[in-house]
Amino acid sequence: MSVLFSPLKVRGVTLPNRVVMAPMCQYSAGPDGLPTDWHRVHLGSRAVGGTALVISEATAVVPEGRISPRDTGLWSDAHVDAWRPITAFVASAGAVPAVQLAHAGRKGSTYWPWSQLSGGVPDDEGGWTPVGPETEAFQPSYRVPAALDQTGIARVVDAFAEGAARALAAGFQAVEVHAAHGYLMHEFLSPLTNHRTDGYGGDLAGRSRLTLEVTRAVRAAVGDDVPVLVRISATDWVDGGWTVADSVQLAGALATAGADLIDCSSGGAVPDATVPVGPGYQVPLAARVRRESGVPTGAVGLITEPEQAEAIVASGDADLVLLGRELLRDPYWPRRAATRLGAAPNLPDQYLRAD
Repeated sequence: MSVLFSPLKVRGVTLPNRVVMAPMCQYSAGPDGLPTDWHRVHLGSRAVGGTALVISEATAVVPEGRISPRDTGLWSDAHVDAWRPITAFVASAGAVPAVQLAHAGRKGSTYWPWSQLSGGVPDDEGGWTPVGPETEAFQPSYRVPAALDQTGIARVVDAFAEGAARALAAGFQAVEVHAAHGYLMHEFLSPLTNHRTDGYGGDLAGRSRLTLEVTRAVRAAVGDDVPVLVRISATDWVDGGWTVADSVQLAGALATAGADLIDCSSGGAVPDATVPVGPGYQVPLAARVRRESGVPTGAVGLITEPEQAEAIVASGDADLVLLGRELLRDPYWPRRAATRLGAAPNLPDQYLRAD
């Protein structure tokens, strides 16, 4: 029996297997962050391909929370209406539609990857002044952020709660809070980027405060039956930065705040980190957080082979595996993996001739 293709119940939702589509920015939104037909096909094809949990890209809870002007959002009723046909199709294909709620912080107002330009987008090209815990830019080509005061922080927390409520109205059945990759919440978490002296800085408790407040607000907004995941960068890969030991402590606090699973990525706080990239390089992070905190985790990062994914879940290193680039290469990876591992591929009726 394949553990990877066994179901997993998380609160009121049962995933048919343990394969998750990691959130990946598409930089293809329409005006004002509205998702398009691209998102319907992109997310829908992975659902048809057998992925159990399909997580949308980083979706901003406020306009200034976008990474680029081409990011999706969920800050208005217009966004709810635009997401509804997408989530409906994903669910009809047998997957659980989820949204990653995000705020880019000081990494906001940047050009998309294939633009001929890079760095910060100026106001006259649709950019804005980003915000962060301090006024230091991510790197010289990025825009200088405005430091959030306590009123601004409270607005961020409220925006995540409102985004979570809109997510349910839009048909999403699970929510992930983005607290990784050098975006706003990670900026508060990391001692490399947070030197505040108020209640949102200083020691681990102070630097974790925003992430915990957002998680509690999201849990209150979605109720008891909806899964809430939190993506973290489990280490900054820099001396003096955020560590795996910090992540273990944070995981326990997040569980108390209402999180069900910690999605363990890494890096992104500063541009000069040396990351030991290789097959499954982040799996040990998920394994340590899971074993030392007792909180379920998801593993992500160069997981490409079915046997590799099976071993991660079967060994107890993580409860789920999240695939990014591999699902871009092959939307039907889960069905191919099921066949390799001796599990039923569960083809849709329209594709039974391929069995």
